[in-house]
Amino acid sequence: MPGRFFLETPTADVAAAMGARPEGPNDLPRRNISPGEDILVCTPDRVLKHMRWGMIPVGRVNARGRPVMETVINARSESVFDKSAFSGVGRAIVPCDGWYEWTGEKRKKQPWRIRRADGHILYFAAITDVWEAPGGRKLEQVATVTCEPSADVKDVHHRMAVILEPDQFETWLMGAEEAARDVMRPYPDGSLVVEAISGSELGAS
Repeated sequence: MPGRFFLETPTADVAAAMGARPEGPNDLPRRNISPGEDILVCTPDRVLKHMRWGMIPVGRVNARGRPVMETVINARSESVFDKSAFSGVGRAIVPCDGWYEWTGEKRKKQPWRIRRADGHILYFAAITDVWEAPGGRKLEQVATVTCEPSADVKDVHHRMAVILEPDQFETWLMGAEEAARDVMRPYPDGSLVVEAISGSELGAS
């Protein structure tokens, strides 16, 4: 599942590919985007804006009525529409050029870079929320949605992001829950390239 990803495609090109309107200027290329940072997100009204990656679940409770304490960066597709902790969230899409996974023992981990085989942009299904901080400040936040891995990914991680095709954008962003559930599935086998890289290739965000 994505814990780090990269987006080097210019914002204007992302906007054109998604039929979206950028809210601000072009982002600089980013090779190592981490949870807690602001990331580019496409909202249901097809606006590209920035949101914090990681949902602070203040005021949210689990099925037992207990407060959810951990910040959520990824939500499981199997329960995203069922858990009370995700009640009332919105939907969005996170564009990227690929993401990273790690395998191996601590301090000896091998990083892997995952991208589309054809080099095109990837589009992660995501959910959104607004956190109201003390003093009334509001923070828009986002978490990506994950599913079982495809054959391409299963050797490096047991989960992967739900990856959408352009003809699924409207279904995910605006469709009924039943239709949205239908697009939350592993990406087709053979569509992704998984390559071993060195730690120095990760670069800075």
